[in-house]
Amino acid sequence: MPVAFHVKSTDIKPLIIMTYSPIKKLVLGITGGIAAYKAAELVRLLVKQGIDVQVVMTKSACEFITPITLQALSGKPVFSEMWDGSIANGMPHIELSRSADAILIAPASANFLSKLVHGSADDLLSTLCLARDCPLIVAPAMNKQMWENPATQRNIQQLQADDIKVIGPDAGEQACGEVGLGRMLEPAEIAEWLSTAFLPKIFKGKRILVTAGPTLESIDPVRALTNFSSGKMGYSIARVAQAMGAEVTLVSGPTSLTTPLVSHFESVTSAEEMYQAVMYAIAQQDIFIGVAAVADYRPAEYSAKKIKKSGQPLTLELIPNRDIIAEVAAMPNAPFCVGFAAESDDLLKHAEEKRQRKKLPLVVANIASDTMGKDDASIVLLDDEGTHTFSYAPKAELAATLLQHIANIMNI
Repeated sequence: MPVAFHVKSTDIKPLIIMTYSPIKKLVLGITGGIAAYKAAELVRLLVKQGIDVQVVMTKSACEFITPITLQALSGKPVFSEMWDGSIANGMPHIELSRSADAILIAPASANFLSKLVHGSADDLLSTLCLARDCPLIVAPAMNKQMWENPATQRNIQQLQADDIKVIGPDAGEQACGEVGLGRMLEPAEIAEWLSTAFLPKIFKGKRILVTAGPTLESIDPVRALTNFSSGKMGYSIARVAQAMGAEVTLVSGPTSLTTPLVSHFESVTSAEEMYQAVMYAIAQQDIFIGVAAVADYRPAEYSAKKIKKSGQPLTLELIPNRDIIAEVAAMPNAPFCVGFAAESDDLLKHAEEKRQRKKLPLVVANIASDTMGKDDASIVLLDDEGTHTFSYAPKAELAATLLQHIANIMNI
């Protein structure tokens, strides 16, 4: 069933809240290949997300990982035979897909991709894919020479033309010892992609620049000034914006997060580096979302050698960094600018003062201690129409709500 994001609002104009159908039931098809071992972790992550996972394996897949492992992780029997008496009408190729929101083949071998292109139906998984009435997603996994073979590339083009979503592959060292494209995406990347797979593509043709994470201002070779930002909100916004059709540039300060699947990614350290990266790319952007917790100050002087402990008070002179979002908002033909205000008290007062001072159409406000480093958050949106309060929810969900609100204001 469609899920609507819940909102408590004190605004003047009612909010239009995006509604979409997340994946709740998934058929996971596993084909023969060494990457089949990753399916165990993938099932674990999907179940952790609350997804009902039904595993279907080819006979070749059973040579790489046992059905009992996947049954234990999914909590459901694993199917691999066309003729299974445990299905009420004896037709698993029909029944297994009818209640599913999507079918994911991971790993998808070169042979199975060829089957999909030509409509082969010689085992349960291929027949199920042919008889499906839900979206089909494939995560290719094969040797780099197999991936680069013209036949495989023709098959990929045909799958995309048939509206079958192809995610990956990744590049790197392969089981055979060769290095190149062909590795299946990591389970965490696939699970992340699925979480936003069916969002509406309302930002198609738009370019969005997002900053995320903290900045780090060096004092000496071993010390620095920074803050508690984890980058999770900014990364969620970048990932969701990409899933909604935008060409996303993410400029990130130091984080421990996995780089999301965005169009462009740049890693920076200091506020000055973030400023330079933003200004280099900003002219081509339609929207700028400054999520990063940019340091307001930096040390006036950097010590090339470690400052030794002396037992005496140490005084640091701090000078202000440039205000990135204020400068962007003041540009001629500036993109639509969204600021973030992480406060410790008087949230609405300080956030609205920031919005007015920097002449921003929209500010996202929250209490810093309630959101920094956490997976869930609550936010308040402040714009010309008033305030819009969203209670605690996963940051990816809040990201989708924020982006829908931006689209409403811009009449996209």
